Parts: sequence; structure tokens; C-alpha cells
Amino acid sequence: MWRRVMRGASAGVWGWIRTHLPPRCLNGVTQQHFRERSARALIRGLRHRSRPGRTGRLLAAFTGAFLWDEERVREEEILRSAEEMKRMQLAAGVLQKQTSTYDGWELVIEKKDFKLWKRPIDGTHLYQYRVFGSYSDVTPRQFFNVQLDTEYRKKWDSLVIKLDVIERDPLSGTEVVHWVTHFPYPMYSRDYVYVRKFNVDQENNIMVLVSRAVEHPGVPESPDYVRVRNYQSQMVIKPHTSFDENGFDYMLTYSDNPQTVFPRYCVNWMVSSGMPDFLEKLHLATLQARNMEIKVRDYISFRPQDCSSETRASPERKNAAAHTAAQMEYA
Repeated sequence: MWRRVMRGASAGVWGWIRTHLPPRCLNGVTQQHFRERSARALIRGLRHRSRPGRTGRLLAAFTGAFLWDEERVREEEILRSAEEMKRMQLAAGVLQKQTSTYDGWELVIEKKDFKLWKRPIDGTHLYQYRVFGSYSDVTPRQFFNVQLDTEYRKKWDSLVIKLDVIERDPLSGTEVVHWVTHFPYPMYSRDYVYVRKFNVDQENNIMVLVSRAVEHPGVPESPDYVRVRNYQSQMVIKPHTSFDENGFDYMLTYSDNPQTVFPRYCVNWMVSSGMPDFLEKLHLATLQARNMEIKVRDYISFRPQDCSSETRASPERKNAAAHTAAQMEYA
């Protein structure tokens, strides 16, 4: 398969050169033929020197195809997030007594219903953040569906400029999402292209949503936004009883590089303030959907799945002065 893709890319590059470069004779040999030979040599070099993942992204740019084999969310990513939730719940008793640090995590905020930690990402100036908390007045199904429903989020989240599913992998259920969001004034709006996949494990009574940034040939960068290329998010929900009874614990782990020149402490403060703010807005939107009987897509019934099976708003910058520093968003 890899060789077939390489041959297709070779033909695409060669065809482009033949179409766009005008022939010019030089000592009986056309300059066009010389350039064609150079293009062939370039592609041969790619075959032998480049790593498969990096070359795959280059070929995707040439062919305009998204490489699902490389980018879809894997089963092990789902399982790893579920295992992290189990460890977090097992450590809950210790965290009640010793809350300042935990397995490299430093406590940032402690409230009645949640705690927020951060820990440095090796080799960078960035942090990974984790919120662990609970809600008792909505069901896990309601909360999970509201987070996944992109159309409903456009109504309850005033910071969303654009939020669309642009492609879906029928094999695994992984979706590619393009998300554009306001950032606190005076920063430009940010846009994210990411894959996401959810899993509802009926047997183990747990729900997982994994998201991470990718490149997609169908969503080129826009000069109106700043593209965020480093982004990861994992939401895990553990019902107290069942998916349809009130009460659950949740864990949201999040990191990104917002590509800003603001001092590090400003960015850390915005992220650590924004995560609780987003979760509370998500919670209120869930309550509103339930109380007002707003129709929200039921993703759990739509695509039941377990871990054993691998199966565009105006581009103009709007006045962002009304958006406070705490209003940063998390998909």
C-alpha cells in the first residue's frame, strides 16, 4: 500500500511539473526534461530518506487526501485514558489528605466539587492540566451528549466562531473537527483542526472522549486566525450508578500551545481559569437542555461501541474586548 501511495504521489508531482513548466530547448535537450528528471530524483530521495509518518503527511499535501491509517484515534489511547481515571479514583483518599502534589501534579485550584492540577511537559515551557470533579444533578448521558453535539454548542458557547465535523472515518468512528474560537482580547482568534473519538464501555460503566490536533488538507491555515498545532484533550466520565441516573465523576486532562507571545504566567493563569469556566458552562448547558427539553443528539444510542472493536462563521475579527481572560475554550 505504501508503495502504491508513493507511486501516486510521484505521478502527481510529475504531472504538475509537465503542466506548469514551459519547455525551453537547451543544446538539443529541453529544460523541461531536465526538470522532470530532477523531480524523479527528489521523489526517489523521499522514498529512501524520509520516515513513513513524515512522508505520509507530505504525500497527503500532494494528493489532497487525509491519511486515516496514521491519524485515527487508536484503541490504546482510549484505554490509557480509562486507566488514568481508575488511578485517579483509587488515589482519591490520599488526595483528601495530601493535596499539594500527586504523581508530579501540582494543585492549582481546590473547590468543593473539583480540583485542578498542573504539571510541566518535559522539554517545553508548557503545562498539562487536569480537572477531577463530580456533578450530582445531571446524568452522564446528558453531560456526554452535550459535549459532543457541535450544533448545540454553537448556541450555548458564545466564544465559538466555527465548529464543524469535516470528515468521519467509518472504520473507527474517528471524526475530524475544525474549531475556531475567540481568545481573550487583544489576542487573535485561534483555530484548531483535530481528530476526536468517543467510547462508551457498557460493561465497565465508563465513557471516554479523546481529541488531539492533526493536519488536514481540506482545512488550510487562514490569515484571520492563529493555528494551534499542539493540542490534546481527554475527558473520562465514570457514573456513580448508571449512564441514565444523576451523578458521576469526571476527569478532563488538557494541554495545548496557544502560540502567544504573552508571558508564561499569563498563559498559565488563562488556562487554569478557563478550564473550570468551560466545565461550568458545559454543566449549565446540560441543565438547560434537560429542563427546556432542548433536542440534543444521543451519541450513545447512535453508535454504541466498546474498546474491543477498532472499527465554516464570518472570518472577520469581531470585537473581543468583552471576552475575559478566563474565557478560553476546551473541546
